[in-house]
Amino acid sequence: MTSKNNWRQLVARLVKAEMSVRGVKYQGLSERLAEVGVKQSADNLRNKVNKGIMGADLFLQIMMVLNARTLSMQDVEDILNDMDA
Repeated sequence: MTSKNNWRQLVARLVKAEMSVRGVKYQGLSERLAEVGVKQSADNLRNKVNKGIMGADLFLQIMMVLNARTLSMQDVEDILNDMDA
């Protein structure tokens, strides 16, 4: 069974991977979110992302402003299995 911590690590990995691919830092993420009406400071985002704890709405908003790639359930399963190994 996958622990709550693994799910949080999964969220953190997904967001960090998308930020890395696009070369976006937390300040830039904060600015992109502000453009769609979401106010989050860079420090607040850093804390939420590193802990992997955020609401589903913020997760989806982040993925949207990063123009995230399509995520398949197989990708999710592969990451979780990798963490369990």
